[in-house]
Amino acid sequence: MNRIARLPVLAAATILLVASATGCKRLEARNQLNKGVQAYKQAKYEEAIDHFQRAVNLDPTYPMTRLYLATAYAQQVVPGLDTPENLKTAQMAINGFLQVLQEHPDDITSLKQIAALNYDLKKFGEARDWQLKVLQADPKDAEAAYTIGVVDWTQAYQNAIHALQSAGLQDDGQGNAKMPKPVCKTIQDQNTQLVTDGLAYLQKAVTLRSNYDDAMQYLNLMYRRKADLDCGDDAARKADLASAGEWVQKAMGARKANEEKANEKANGGVVMQ
Repeated sequence: MNRIARLPVLAAATILLVASATGCKRLEARNQLNKGVQAYKQAKYEEAIDHFQRAVNLDPTYPMTRLYLATAYAQQVVPGLDTPENLKTAQMAINGFLQVLQEHPDDITSLKQIAALNYDLKKFGEARDWQLKVLQADPKDAEAAYTIGVVDWTQAYQNAIHALQSAGLQDDGQGNAKMPKPVCKTIQDQNTQLVTDGLAYLQKAVTLRSNYDDAMQYLNLMYRRKADLDCGDDAARKADLASAGEWVQKAMGARKANEEKANEKANGGVVMQ
């Protein structure tokens, strides 16, 4: 009877030991997380990665550790560099953000980071797809709409350049009225949807953020790509170029207003003359 009576007590003691060990691991995980944050702030990214990885190992259930670990990897990625080491680092960052998304599918930070990493690696299609997921999670995200527009413009620009080069021409930025009809047809086939979508998303970005000068500048650039599509219609070409010019002026005005606002904030509300 005495032996049987002790079993529940022994079991309870074992549970307490496990809980205590778990609690110690969580405390150490948070300690490693704090150390990682400090290293990250000092731009010691490899040291930060080491601390964040230890935190993950100690407490895999703590979501912030995986997010911080992936962010530290992402910080080391060099845009446009396709060396095996850089690609490996980028993939490790992406894998980390994907793990976060398994638990939190609408985590905006992870969605944006994956989109940005793909853009840095010139995987524009993947970058666009992930920015669409950002907009699905947050329809009011102006940066996501802007980035989709930039991707559309980048692809349209590359298409136009290649088509023009095939005819020995360079982009004049004015609709390329002198290009042969076959070249124009190629550009129309490749760029009509890109230009239509790009204008819509860039306009959405400006609607969501009225002072978005970068989006306004890309609206200028996208209207110049739209002018390429006006084969033989000089009036339409000039109208698109006029729209481009209007967005240049709007972008300049918005940028000036943004700079003045930033200066006012920096000077404690006093604008220096």
